[in-house]
Amino acid sequence: MNKRRVIKRSWIIALIAILLIGGVLYRLADRYLIEHVEVVVADSATAAASSGEDSTTQAVHAESDDWNYSSDDMSVSIEKVVKGSGSDQITYYVADVQVDDATLLQSAFADNAYGRNITEDTSDIAKDHSAIFAINGDYYGFRADGVVIRNGVLYRNEPTREGVVLYKDGTMASYDETEVSADTLLANGALQTLSFGPALIRNGNIVEDLDNVKIDTNFGNRGISNANPRTGIGMISANHYVFVVVDGRSDESRGMTLDEFANLFSDLGATEAYNLDGGGSSTLYFMGRVVNNPQGKNTERGVSDILYLGEG
Repeated sequence: MNKRRVIKRSWIIALIAILLIGGVLYRLADRYLIEHVEVVVADSATAAASSGEDSTTQAVHAESDDWNYSSDDMSVSIEKVVKGSGSDQITYYVADVQVDDATLLQSAFADNAYGRNITEDTSDIAKDHSAIFAINGDYYGFRADGVVIRNGVLYRNEPTREGVVLYKDGTMASYDETEVSADTLLANGALQTLSFGPALIRNGNIVEDLDNVKIDTNFGNRGISNANPRTGIGMISANHYVFVVVDGRSDESRGMTLDEFANLFSDLGATEAYNLDGGGSSTLYFMGRVVNNPQGKNTERGVSDILYLGEG
C-alpha cells in the first residue's frame, strides 16, 4: 500500500513538473516564436488599386552600377572599406544617400504585417517593395514595447527607451520615448521612429559612456558594447543620410565596438547617428543583391522590418 502511494505521488509530481515546464515553454514560444499579426499593411500599389486610383508611375530616368544609383529624386553611393589585418580586420560598408524628399526613405514590415515574431529576410522584404537600397531596421517585433511610427502611422505607443525619429523635413534626432509623446512627434512631422539604440551622435557630439549599454531587460539580453556586426543610420544634413553596415563574426571582420561605430559616424560627418539592430540581422541590400556578409556566412537572418529607398 505504501509502495502504491509512493508511485502515485511520484506520478503526480512528474505530471505537475511536466505541466509547469510545458507552461514555461509555451510562454517562451508565445513571446519569441509564435507569430502575432495585429495589422496587415497593404503596399502602395494594392492600396491604389483598391481605391480605384491609377497605380501606374512615370518612367524614372536613372543611372546605376554595382555601387551607385542616381536619378532625379535620389542618389546612392556605396563604398566597401577594409581596415586592419588578421584578427583585427574590420570590413564595413558606407552608403551615402541623398534624397529630394524625405518620404522616399520608407519603412516596410515583414510579410506586410505588423505584429510580433513576423520575420522575413531583408532582401525578400526589399524585393517585395521594389527597393533600390535597404537595410534592416530595429527588429521591433522582438519586443512588445517602444514607439513604432512607420510611414507616418503610429502602430505602437509603449515608451521605454531612447529612440530616433526621422521627420518630413529630412532631419533626424534621438529622443527619450518617456519624455516626448508620440502625438508630439506626429505633430512635428514624424515619418519613422526606430526603437533600439543607443544614440551614437547627438547634436554633432559623440555620445559618451557607451560601454555596458543594454537595450532591453528581457530574457537573453546582454551588453552590446563589444565588437559585433552593426547597422546604423546617420544624418549629415537635411535629406542627406549615411548608412553603415559592419560585418563581423568571421575571419574577414571582427565587427565594431559601439565606441568605434560612433567615431566612424563622426568621421563621416554625421551630426546625428543611431545604432540599429545588429549582429546576425545586419544586412545591406542594393540593386537586387545583398552587398555585405550577414552572420559571417553569407546567410541572412529574418527580421521584422527594413528601411528602404524606392522610386514609386
